[in-house]
Amino acid sequence: RLQLVESGGGSVQAGGSLTLSCAASGNTVSMGWFRQAPGREREGVAIIYPDRQTTYADSVKGRFTISKNSTGNTSYPKTLYLQMNNLKPEDTAMYYCAAEPRRRPLSSGGSDFRFWGQGTQVTVSS
Repeated sequence: RLQLVESGGGSVQAGGSLTLSCAASGNTVSMGWFRQAPGREREGVAIIYPDRQTTYADSVKGRFTISKNSTGNTSYPKTLYLQMNNLKPEDTAMYYCAAEPRRRPLSSGGSDFRFWGQGTQVTVSS
């Protein structure tokens, strides 16, 4: 069974940087970061696949980088990262990592993902 444990997050001023981490065990094919701000729907932030193909939301392109420290074997434990630079107040949200043992798109908003981390808060002040 997939298990995801997140760390990182916190409070920073606009223009600052943060790195989120997500330790994953189990078979992972699609691994991604999603976020949800109060009163808003959950949205996809970034996703990465075993071949290291990535997809980003338009709002974070050029500022966020998703990566993982794994080999090509999808069953090995791995850590997923989200490096967030030039943070903006609109990036404030609860951030979640998610994974699926199947290829799933970022555009689903996470509805196709069954396995989730506990979430970590990111707050960006102006």
